[in-house]
Amino acid sequence: MSSVEQWFKKHNIKDVECLIPDMTGTARGKLMPVSEYLSQAPKLPESTLLQTVNADFCDEHNQLVCSDDQDMLLVADPRTIRQIPWTQMPTAQIIHDCHMVDGSAHPLSSRNVLRSVIAQYEALDLKAIIAPEVEFYLVKKNNDPKMELEPPVGISGLTERVKQPLGIDAVHEYEPFINTMYEYCKIQELNVGTLTHESGTAQLEINFHHGDPLSLADQVFTFKRTLRQVAFKHDMVATFMAKPMANEAGSSMHIHQSLIDIKTNTNAFADSEGTKTEIFYHYLAGLQKYTPKLISLYAPNVNSYRRFTNYMSAPISLHWGFDNRTVAFRVPVADQAATRIENRFAGMDTNPYLAIAASLASGLAGIKNKLQPTKPFVGDASGKKVVITKSMEKALDCLTDMEDFGEVISSEFLTAYRFVKSKELDDFNKLITPWERENLLLSV
Repeated sequence: MSSVEQWFKKHNIKDVECLIPDMTGTARGKLMPVSEYLSQAPKLPESTLLQTVNADFCDEHNQLVCSDDQDMLLVADPRTIRQIPWTQMPTAQIIHDCHMVDGSAHPLSSRNVLRSVIAQYEALDLKAIIAPEVEFYLVKKNNDPKMELEPPVGISGLTERVKQPLGIDAVHEYEPFINTMYEYCKIQELNVGTLTHESGTAQLEINFHHGDPLSLADQVFTFKRTLRQVAFKHDMVATFMAKPMANEAGSSMHIHQSLIDIKTNTNAFADSEGTKTEIFYHYLAGLQKYTPKLISLYAPNVNSYRRFTNYMSAPISLHWGFDNRTVAFRVPVADQAATRIENRFAGMDTNPYLAIAASLASGLAGIKNKLQPTKPFVGDASGKKVVITKSMEKALDCLTDMEDFGEVISSEFLTAYRFVKSKELDDFNKLITPWERENLLLSV
């Protein structure tokens, strides 16, 4: 009896969700009875990986996968098996790897992209470690997309109207929601820690404990699904939009990252006296050089670019600095073992596998090319000139100019990603917004 089958019996599981993340980070897959799941290997069409955020397909679809839309094999990762706490029937969820029919890893799977980057580090006797911080908003249920979002009613019976960054009492307004969130996370063995109230109204942040990048990407992927269900249970909505409200800060996914020297089992970013190493500076320079080129992996939607605004708690330049939260790449004060770099670019609307892969890949390219960073920035960088593109179209164009990047992330995947996201942009550009009707109908 396999370990998976034993786990099913132990937890009296009746159904199994076979999950994969598509390029947008959306959970795709199928629900199967346990008996059927154990008797046959699950499959999904290749095109599942290429769906846009609105479940459409790009015109270049047949260039990216076989025109007859063949099946790909789903291979369960037993480390991702979790019991779903919100279903009536005892149900398990398992994240699967996508393979071609010949058994090779599917090149268009975002999970495989991250696996590949991790393997390239291991070939250099380096082990990547990350810790994500995720932000989200709680809002009232709203069936009219034309209406502005509002915070939900708290336990006081009032709606939060004033910003309460790090407010303890403001957090307790959502205590029933928070208690259920922690309960569901414990059941699923999600390694979440500190919760804080962020700068936006009804905006919260939760930190994950550091660990293996693939495991943490799986946990963030699972957490986003979980949080939505918790919010529904408490008659509200949890949103991970990068910029859900015009006058509030956006929601980010800060990625703390470091490297372990596998031979010595020590932090490769600092020596025993705490002095930063050449690897640290090369990695940092890689982030500075390649982030503008890979920005569409951190900011994957039209809405994402609204987050990059002066004085709105989002990076707008490529500066780095020591314990400076106004720069893009913050180096917290820490001892040798905890020396790390915090990449503050990713929005919470990103596919976590791709944002983590982009950050690690940039650092790896910096190491391979022995790049050198700028001098550390001192002072407030939030008012500096915005150097990151604020156009999704330009961001996608940047993927065609990856000089010196090599194949740290394959050009095949980046091309497919560009086509999928360009389709979303085309769909958006077909819409006439309320602003246009209100301001241009009788004025031009």
